[in-house]
Amino acid sequence: MRTMENALRRMGFCHVAGVDEVGRGCLAGPVTSAAVVLDPDRHIPGLADSKVVPEHEREELFERITARAICWAVASADPREIDQINIHHASLASMQRAVLALMPRPDMVLVDAFRIPDLPMAQRGIVKGDRRCAAIAAASIVAKVSRDREMRALHQRDPRYGFERHKGYATAEHLNAVARFGYSDAHRRSFRAHTLFDTMS
Repeated sequence: MRTMENALRRMGFCHVAGVDEVGRGCLAGPVTSAAVVLDPDRHIPGLADSKVVPEHEREELFERITARAICWAVASADPREIDQINIHHASLASMQRAVLALMPRPDMVLVDAFRIPDLPMAQRGIVKGDRRCAAIAAASIVAKVSRDREMRALHQRDPRYGFERHKGYATAEHLNAVARFGYSDAHRRSFRAHTLFDTMS
């Protein structure tokens, strides 16, 4: 998975960042992005798309990534911002914030699928990048673990919806809780929950 980053380093790029986001398709909680610049001299075995890594392994990889990376950053767009500018633009905004928070700044950014607007450095969108690029896979794990921790904290503050279990995704349990209790402050008002109820009927 490091072939792409290694090729870019041979071309003269020193700090190659991978970027990914999680939570795009959720009914509640933020969309969270991470940007990671891996250290080519500190290999991290086991990097893969966060969706295929079991939770306990993601937690372990998060600790290794954040300890061994040259730099990393996490940024989010909360439900209010998502409702104001829509989920696509909120995802791009959170990815941009994560990249711009990196120190040192990367000179090349690899993004899973998208291109991020208004970045002051070179970038490249990689289709299925979290499977093809180690830095993007690392970013997907950091973003996923960071967001899951936030959703568990939301569950502690308001356990009615089961955020600890489904992390804000539109499971039957979550939709039933919304039908019973209505929206909380953590929910995205722009999300068309009635459409999901229709698909379940």
